[in-house]
Parts: sequence; structure tokens; C-alpha cells
Amino acid sequence: MNTVNNISKRIEEARLLDFGDIFNKSIELFKKTWVQGLLLQLFSLIVMLPIILMFYVPFIGMIMEQQRSGYTDPEAMDNFFGSMSVLYIVVVGFGVIVLGVITTALNTAFYRIMKKIDYGESVITQDFFYFVKGKYLAKIFTLMLIAILILIPSALMCYLPLFYFAVPVMFVFTIFAFNEDLSVGEILSLAFKLGNKKWGITLGLLIVSYIGITLATFITCGIGGIFVQSFLFHPIYLIYKEVIGFDETSAIDEIGTIS
Repeated sequence: MNTVNNISKRIEEARLLDFGDIFNKSIELFKKTWVQGLLLQLFSLIVMLPIILMFYVPFIGMIMEQQRSGYTDPEAMDNFFGSMSVLYIVVVGFGVIVLGVITTALNTAFYRIMKKIDYGESVITQDFFYFVKGKYLAKIFTLMLIAILILIPSALMCYLPLFYFAVPVMFVFTIFAFNEDLSVGEILSLAFKLGNKKWGITLGLLIVSYIGITLATFITCGIGGIFVQSFLFHPIYLIYKEVIGFDETSAIDEIGTIS
């Protein structure tokens, strides 16, 4: 297993990465993982469905009632939100947090799924739920909370700091996916070290990937978005792979190690 010092050393000694090479490898890997990426989006949608129903069903009901009566109340929106009880808001807020953690766990597991496919290993449905366990969810919640506390203030400051912080934050759950035994502090430290080391190429790849996904979504009237959304994970995974890599021991290396 990679240690903190080992990972830090690999980041410090990382070679220059070629933008075109990483992008082309992302496309090639996506061709192999798009089905799992589609399943990830569907699982995430199913997980968040209760919150969507809890909030939007009453909202849609209010709009339909106005259309049925033929009378539009300009204050209906204010009355709708004002009628929400504190308990309702607390329940919805708690649900958003819990289901958000589960969704993040699914996204984190997708990095491990990409690695399996990349190395020619078989993938099963249970792999999506690798991190949906008590011993991981608490750490995911902490990492997610810290990421939110970093990104929201960054966005409020005219978005300029967001361009810097978004890159290291993108690596937080990649580091965690392959090094789940590290502490929260160690994961954050390594994510920022990797993000700072490969900030330019990561930001460039994310921007180009986002533009491509947006165009595909627009051209297909939104339908294509669910198929290509997972492409954003691929450049991040490949940068991690090229810089830090995985501690793989071949069968030849293992000869003579068994007592």
C-alpha cells in the first residue's frame, strides 16, 4: 500500500504530462467504461430521488393548482416557502446531506471501477457500493464538508479563488479511493500537493472535457448528458495513475516471497 511519504515523493518527482496524451487516453478509457458511467448516473439519480420528490412534488402541485383555477397568485411562491415548517426543512436538509454522502461514495467507487476496467479486471454491481459502509461514510462526510467549506467561500469571492481550489479538491476523493486508510488530514494534504503540481494540465483537461460534455448534452437535447457526464472522472483518474500509480506486484515479483 502507498504510504504518505511514498506518495509525496512520487508527486514531487512526477514527470511532465502531455495534454494530448492524457486526453486521448481518457477517450480510449471512456470507450470501455461508458456503460458503468451510465449506471453511476442512474444509481445517483435513484439515490437522490426521495429528496427530489419531497421538494418538487408539493412545488409542482402548487403550480398545477394555479393553472387549474386559472388564477396566478404573484405571492404564491413566497407563501409556498413560508408555509414550510422548521421540521420539514430540517428533514429535507438532513436527507440532502445523507444522500449526498451516499452519492459521493458512489462517485468515489467509480475511480476503483475505472482502474479495474483499465487493468482488464471484471466489474460487478457491488463495486459501485464499495464505500457505502459505515467505516467509510463518516470519512466521506468529513471530506465532503471540508470541500464545501473550501469551494463555497471561493465562489463567493468573485469566483477567482475557485479556479485554484477546484483542482486540488477534485483529487480529494481520487486519493481517498485508492488510499482509504489514510487520515482526512493526509488525504487533503496529498490532494493539494498533487493539485498544485499538476494544476495547469488538470484545469485545462477539465475545461475541455466540460465543454465537450456541454455540447453533447445540448446537441442531444439533454439526453446525451447522462451518457457522457462520467467522462469528467477520466482525466483525474489518469493523472493520478501517471503521477502516483498503483502498487502492483506481478507474479514474477512474487516468486520466492512465499515462505
